[in-house]
Order: sequence, then C-alpha cells, then structure tokens
Amino acid sequence: MQRLPFNDGWQFRQKVNPFDELSGAVPPYVDVYVPHDAMIERERDPQGDRAAAYFPGGTYEYRKTFTPPEGERIVLEFEGVYRDAAVFINGAFAGHRPYGYSLFTIDADEFLRPGEENVIRVECRNGQDSRWYTGAGIYRDVWLHVGPPIHIPPHGLRASAPDIDEAGAVVEVAVQVANATNRRATVDVAVSVADPSGAEVVSGTVPVTVPPHGSSLSRQRLYVRTPELWSAENPALYTAVARIEGDSTTTTFGIRKLQVDPVNGLRVNGETVKLRGACIHHDNGILGAATIPEAEERRVRLLKQAGFNAIRSAHNPISVALLEACDRLGMYVIDETFDMWAAPKMDHDYSLVFPEWWERDVEVLVAKDYNHPSVLMYSIGNEVTETGSPAGGLIGRALAEKVRALDPTRFVTNAINGLLAVMDDAKAIAAQRGTDADDATGINTLMAGPLDIMNEISASPLVTEKTAESFGLLDIAGMNYVDSRYVLDKELFPNRVIVGTETFPTNIDRTWALVAEHAHVIGDFTWTGFDYLGEVGLGRAQYLAEGEEPSHAPYPWIAGWCGDLDLIGERRPASYYREIVFGLRREPYLAVRRPIKDGKVLSAGPWAWSDSIGSWTWPGQEGRTLAVEVYSDADEVELSQNGKVVGSAAAGRANRYTAVFDVPFEPGTLTATAIREGVRAETFSLTTATGQPRLAVTVEDMALHLFARIAIVDPSGAVFTGADRDVQVEIAGPAELVALGSGNPAPHQTYKSARHETFDGRALAIVRRTGLETVAIRVTAEGCEPAEVRLDGGA
Repeated sequence: MQRLPFNDGWQFRQKVNPFDELSGAVPPYVDVYVPHDAMIERERDPQGDRAAAYFPGGTYEYRKTFTPPEGERIVLEFEGVYRDAAVFINGAFAGHRPYGYSLFTIDADEFLRPGEENVIRVECRNGQDSRWYTGAGIYRDVWLHVGPPIHIPPHGLRASAPDIDEAGAVVEVAVQVANATNRRATVDVAVSVADPSGAEVVSGTVPVTVPPHGSSLSRQRLYVRTPELWSAENPALYTAVARIEGDSTTTTFGIRKLQVDPVNGLRVNGETVKLRGACIHHDNGILGAATIPEAEERRVRLLKQAGFNAIRSAHNPISVALLEACDRLGMYVIDETFDMWAAPKMDHDYSLVFPEWWERDVEVLVAKDYNHPSVLMYSIGNEVTETGSPAGGLIGRALAEKVRALDPTRFVTNAINGLLAVMDDAKAIAAQRGTDADDATGINTLMAGPLDIMNEISASPLVTEKTAESFGLLDIAGMNYVDSRYVLDKELFPNRVIVGTETFPTNIDRTWALVAEHAHVIGDFTWTGFDYLGEVGLGRAQYLAEGEEPSHAPYPWIAGWCGDLDLIGERRPASYYREIVFGLRREPYLAVRRPIKDGKVLSAGPWAWSDSIGSWTWPGQEGRTLAVEVYSDADEVELSQNGKVVGSAAAGRANRYTAVFDVPFEPGTLTATAIREGVRAETFSLTTATGQPRLAVTVEDMALHLFARIAIVDPSGAVFTGADRDVQVEIAGPAELVALGSGNPAPHQTYKSARHETFDGRALAIVRRTGLETVAIRVTAEGCEPAEVRLDGGA
C-alpha cells in the first residue's frame, strides 16, 4: 500500500463533557501539527504529581477532515497516542488502543464515504498512570495507507538474514498479501534486494494464491554474495522491495550475525562487542513527548558522539523514527515492552489492561522492530514486581515464548531488580529507614541508600532462589542495580549471560571494570544517557545544613537531572568521565564544583553527579577556594593555573579516574596535564570568559526542523556560565518556533514562549519550517548585540 504522511491538518482541544458542549462552555479547537504533545502545553501545578513533573493529567481530542479516493483500501496508522486512544470516523467508533506506546492501525473502509469529506476524531487521556512524564495526545507520526483490494498491508514485508558466512548470505524476504475481494486470486510476488549503494544484487518471483477476504504469506530465500555486514561501526543498510500487480512496498534492513554465550559474550558478525549503553526515556526534552524524527536522530547522534554504542528504551516500545536513526547512524538497541505486568505500580497504569492486551502489544512491537538491524534484544519488562514469584515465572515465560515465536532471530531479556523481587523484605528495610516502599518514590529512596546494602540484598540466597526462574527463562539476564551478582553468578549459573540493564551513573568505573573483565557480562546501561522530564530531582545534589534531611525536588523542578547529556543535549561532566572510563578519551577533563553555601554540606545520591560544570568563569567568587575535579585514565595528573603549577595527584583506575584540587578562584586559565610513566602527555584547559558578552548562534539544519544552539560567550568563544539572562527568539520567513528552553532542571518558564532564560550560558531553540523560502532566526538578550542566522530554503 502507498504510505502517505497524515500529520497536517489536525485540530486539538481539551476534551469536554458533551453536556457542557451543549451549553456552549467549551474551549475552541486550535490548529496543530502532529506529532503533538498535549501535556507540555499545560500549566503546571506546584501541588501536582512530581513523577509527571508537576503537569496535570487530562483528556484530549483531535479531529481532522479529509477526502479519501474512491475504489481504494484505506488504513490509518497511528505510531503512538498517549493513551487509551479511541478513534471515531464520521461519528462511528472505529477502534481503540489502551497502551500509549503501541503502534496501531484502523481499517477505515467501512466507516468512510469515498469522494466526500470525512471527519476523523481521536480521544485520549492520561493521569496517575506512569512513574515519569508521559506526555499526551497524538505524539508520534500518523500515516494514511492507500492501496487496491489485493494489496500488501502495512508492515507486510519482512527481511532477515538467517544464514551468513564469508562467501554470502541467505536473505529471507517474507511478503504478506491480503485479498479484500470475494474471489480467490493468484498473484506474482516479485522481490528484489539492493545493496547500500542502491545497486540491485538479487531478485526473485513466485506466484501466491490468496483466499477471499484473507491473506497469504510468501517466503523467498535469496542469496547475496559477499554482503556488507551491518554493525554499529559500519551501519550498512540494504533495501528490499516487494511488488504485486497494482501495489508495492519497500523496507530497509541489515545483514548481520548475532551470537551470545558466556565464553565469548555478545558477538556481532563474529566480533565480540561490549555494550556501552544508555537508558533513555521517550521524551525529547524541551519538545516534550513529541516524537519529531529530526530530534530522535539528533539524540542518537549526540549519544554516539558521547561514546555510547547502545540504548535501552526505558521502559516502553521505542519510536519508529528513533529506530530508523539507530539503523542509519549505528546504535545497538534493547527495545522494552512494559514497566509492569499484572501488578500495578500506579493507580491507573497499564496493569489494568495487561491480561487482555499484552499479546497484541507484543505482536506490534515485534512487527515494528523486525526489519531494524539495530535491535539486538527485546526486553519483556522493567523492574516487574512479579519476577520473584511463581506467578511471575508463568507470565515471563509466556511473554518470552511469544517473542521467540514471532522473531527467533533476536534475544530476550528482562530488566530485573533483585530488591523488588524480594519486596516484602524490602518493605521491612524501608520501614527501618523511615521510607515508604509502597510507592515508586519510596523504592527509589531505598535504592539510593548505601550501595553495599543494596548489593548485599541482591546477592543474597533469597534473591538467588526467588529470581532463578525469571532469569532462567531468558536468553540474557538483565539486571538493574545488581552488579554484585556479576561474579557470583559466574559460579552459581555458569551458562548465564548478563547485561547491566540499569546502573548507577556514579558507579560506572566499577561496573565497567566488571564488564571489561568478564566475558559473560556483555554491557552496561546507565541511568540515564539523556536527561528527561518527570521523576524530578532523582539526580539532584542538595546543600544541607547539619542535621537537615534531604527532601524531594519541589516545583519548579521538571527533570530527573541524571543524564550524561542535559535536556537540550549539552554534555555534562559525567559524560566526559564516562568517555574516559570507556577508554575512548585520552585527554583529561576539568570540572569545577559550584560554590557551596557556608555551613552547608553537599548531599547527593547514587544518581547524582558532583554538581560540577566544565567552567572556570565564576564572577563574584574571586579568592574563594573551589574544588576542581580532574578526570583522567593516567596514573597521575598535574594542574596548573595561569602557567603556575598548583600541584599533582594520583588519578587513573586505582583512584576512580579522579583527582580533586582546592584552588582559589582567579580569572585566567586552568590546565590539566596527564602524566604517563613520568612523561607529560595530553592536556585540557578551561579559560575564564571575559570582556563584553555576545550571543553565539549555531544552527543544526535538519531539513524540516532547525536546532539553534544559543550561547552567551566572550570574544574568544568562552561561555559566560555565570551571566544567565533571558534570550528572545524571533522567526522571519516560512517557519515557526516550536520550543525554546535550556538544560535547567528547574525552570520557571515554559518551553512554548519565545523568551527563556539561559542555563550555564546556554539555550536551544527548535524551529519548524512551513515553506521552502529562506528562514531567519534572530536572537536578542539584554546587554548583547542581536545575533541572526539566515538559512536558505529547501528545494
């Protein structure tokens, strides 16, 4: 079927009671472009839900009119509507989908009036249904599929390479053909495969008979000689095309071989791979949950530049756009199904419909992922409380076998938390510590306690016994915050392969050492790679007076603040530290802790970094002693200030890759030098921003969307991290401002205004083109000359 974009022409409003609508007291519909996040536009409630970043829940409706062609099959495809989506066509109920992360289709034919105007209306709602910011509305792409009565339905083409050797690969191309007529039909199914350069390398044709009002599956095994193999380092994509008379469809895929065992670990194309992983939520920072394809690609590119080679979609099915970016750019993926099974974590979460819907949601997940070579594993859950019980064994086995039946080419894991598997014991411990283990916040508080206590529980015989079945039904044991089992399980379960599906960012030096040293431990996934909305203040560093207890992050906190990259994609010190631990960076890195208020003590949990930034610009702090962190894999580092040596100290793995110096602030230049075997080697410097501030604007032009990075800098380009101010963005030409914000985890302003305060001297404006002519982005700020960037229109 022909696949057409269906994102234009939608209108949106908050849903009203029909009786209120009769009285006329209703909000008007407004024009929107989908993907659209209905939640990010809402006014936040300081007394609201911290997990949802103080955004309120709600019910929303969208509508769109269109005129379908006559004599064609019409299918609507929604990649994601959050949540409890109900679709009405011309007033008639046409279908629904409870899960907010599942792709779903609507066979629209019986509801449509061909040749005349038709109305599509979509209702959805959210509230008290998640432990993080979900967004709301039609937040992923919508497609219109149009085709003849005998056609290839959406997702009806699958390609895989079940047999690969040095000489060639067998590519199996499976094509589903559907027949909407009253008569049996026989059609020729022609398939062809093109290599990454676009040259056709193999083709074949077979006849297929399709029953009336039914479908048939055609499989062809085609031989590709000397294939170019896909990997994160070489993301080579092939193209498969399937044709029948009157219809055709296309997909990209990769030829690659996956193997896993406890002796060789994970192998891709015969080479052992260690997964340098990042967990990510589905939101795109200041865009909210709107799944803008260019934003998804930018996120993957920035994570890869920061040293990651794998992502885990925590804790829900990943978007098509992000998978496509992972395929193109080279990023391995663990795609996750659910955050809960039948036992709830929130009042109105997915557990309410899990028994009825899980099979269908697993089916669409696999159908979505099948052709994407980036996907290595399916995760059947995250920190599911049933995993320590026989009931959890039954559910987990049903899920795992369902996935294997649908796709035997990939591995199955589950992100299991040993602490949650022994919840009754955890509650007793939580009570002793004065926390509440019955809610998500209480569990996170308990988990944020001393690491050795948590690891002791996770490595206990009780956890060993209770999780044996849930781990045993998997291909790869996913472990959340359970690194104490890595070595232990090598003896207890010698055939077990482990991946750290979720780990503390502050513990990466220890967990990565275990990954590097043990073949059966194949990777580490930090929480998190990219900062996210909701679960506010999880990584917050607090300054407390003596005897003062840590508190929850109050309004206006909006972010978790535990990402290696912040909400707008700027790298934080933890990102450079991780790059050094991974062995990907030789140069040292400098980070300076923000000044601590007198009489206060820094309090930070295992998700919180040291409240440091990569800056030596501290106006008003002259003469004050600041803590300077130097990250390096060298055994020794030297720090100098304005050409004068401050001192040297041990660093490297034995010292957690960190040396700390107390340095009185004096404007100028700090330089860290790695000393290797007594020889001065790589250097890294920070220079104080001085002089007249100016605005620097650099634009990432990604076709439809433009990402304008804004910084307040001095004439040399050093960022004024201590001179934040409001910036205002004006757009000239056929474009509109979609979002403006910063990495600030607690902003007072919204992301929908044309004015926003910088954070540590930086901000980001996201602009969407609405035409082909030149677009100008003008940025102004108090005390700075305006800056303008002009971008030519597309062809």
